[in-house]
Amino acid sequence: MEIGESPTHPVWKNDLYRWQLNAPVPVPIVCDKSLQNVPSYLGQDYHGPISSTETCRLLEDKPNGAYLARDSKTGNGDFYTLSLKFNNKIHHYKLYYDNGGLYVSTKRYDCVRSLVADGLVTMYLQLKAPQTLQTLQTISYQESPYMTLNKRKLRVLSKEYAKNNNVFALPQPENTPCTNEKCEKPHQFKVTTFKGLNWCELCGNFLWGFTAQGVRCDDCGTVAHEKCSKKFSNDCVPDLKYIRGVFGIELTTLLTAHNAKLPFVVTKCVEEVEARGLTVEGIYRLSGFAEEIECIKMTFDKDGDKADLSQEKYPNINAISGALKLYLRLLPIPLITFIVHPLLTSAMQNSKVNETIIVKNIRDALESLQKAHYDTLHYVINHLKRVSQHSAINKMTPHNIATVFAPTLIGPPIAQSAIIPDMTTDILVVENLIVHCDKVFCKHLETSTHSIMV
Repeated sequence: MEIGESPTHPVWKNDLYRWQLNAPVPVPIVCDKSLQNVPSYLGQDYHGPISSTETCRLLEDKPNGAYLARDSKTGNGDFYTLSLKFNNKIHHYKLYYDNGGLYVSTKRYDCVRSLVADGLVTMYLQLKAPQTLQTLQTISYQESPYMTLNKRKLRVLSKEYAKNNNVFALPQPENTPCTNEKCEKPHQFKVTTFKGLNWCELCGNFLWGFTAQGVRCDDCGTVAHEKCSKKFSNDCVPDLKYIRGVFGIELTTLLTAHNAKLPFVVTKCVEEVEARGLTVEGIYRLSGFAEEIECIKMTFDKDGDKADLSQEKYPNINAISGALKLYLRLLPIPLITFIVHPLLTSAMQNSKVNETIIVKNIRDALESLQKAHYDTLHYVINHLKRVSQHSAINKMTPHNIATVFAPTLIGPPIAQSAIIPDMTTDILVVENLIVHCDKVFCKHLETSTHSIMV
C-alpha cells in the first residue's frame, strides 16, 4: 500500500504511551537519621541496616511508588535491598552497583530514583497491558511503520546503494519495498537512551520508560525495541539517516530539532491552501490522489521548508490539503493530546450552558497542552476558521470542517475497544474551537506559556 489519503491501519499505537502517563511516580522515603559511611551512589533514600519489619512500617501507609534502599542481611556487602510499594504491596529487590551504575536486572542507572521511575513504568504496563506487551512483534514487517513511511525512499536509495557498492539488485515491481535481495546491508543497532518520545518502527508501539528504552541503527537511524530489532531484514541504507523526513516524527522533537515554533509542513500547506483553495468547493472534504500526496510527502522529506508546492508543480489543491491532513494524522501523539482530549470532552458535557462558560472550560483544558501542540493547534484552527468564513462558496461550514478534522486532530480511539466510537462529542469540540477561536486562543503565539506534560 502506498502512503495516501487514509492508511488502512494505524501507523503508531499509543496504548502503551497512555498507560505510561498513568504509572505511579517515585516517592522516596527520606531517612531522618544521621548515618555514617553512606555510599556516594546512594542518596537520602538510603536507610542503612533497618529490618524488613521496619521497612514495611515505613512504606505501608505511603502511596504506590514509595521506596527506600537499605542494607541486606544476606548480601555480605555484595548488594543492597530496594524496597518498593506497588499495587498496594511491598516488593523487595536485590540492588547492585558497579562502575556502570546501579542496577536490579540489566539496565544501569545513575541513582535509585531513576531506577525506580523506570521500573514503575514497566511494572505498571505488565499489570495493565500484558496482552499488548505479548503481541509487540505480531505486525507484518511489510506493514510496519518502517515500510509504511519509508518504502519509496528505501526503494530509490537501495538501488543507489546496490549500484555504488557493486551489490546485485534484482529487478522488482515499482510498489515492492526494499528487501534483503536488494542490498544485504544489516542494521547496526545499539542500545540508546532517548530524550524525547519515540515509537518502534517495526511494531509501532511506544518505547516506554526513561532509560535505554530501545535501540537505534548507527547507519540509518531506525528506532526499535531491542527485541523487535532482531526481526529487521538486511535492508539498511546508510544515506537514509540524512533524509529521514518529517512525517511521523513526534511534534516537540521535530520542532526542537529544527529550532522552529511551527512545523513547516503545516505552514507551507496552509499558505498554499489560503492562496488558492479557500473558495474551492469541498476543500479538505475531497481527497487528492494518493500518488500526488505521496510525492508531496517525499518533497518535504527531501527539501524541507524549501519544498515547492506551487500551482505549476501541484495544480490540484486537494493534494496539498490531503498532505496536511496526512501529516497531522501521522503524528505519534495527536495535536489534541491524550491528556487534553478528555478535558475537552468534559468541557462539552454542559454544552447547553452559556457560551462564556463553554469558552472558559475549553481554554482551561488547552492550558495542559505542550507548547508545541498549543501553538500548532492555534495556527491550524485559525486557518480552519478562515476556511469556514468562505462556506457560502466552498460549502465547508464549521460543522463540516469539524467532521473532517476531528479524527485527524484527536487521533484514534484505544485499540482494545471493539466498539465503533461515537465522534459526535469530538466533532462538537473541534467545531467550538473553530467558532470560538478568537476567544479560546486569547494569547499570542509569542507570549503563550504552557506546561509540558510528558
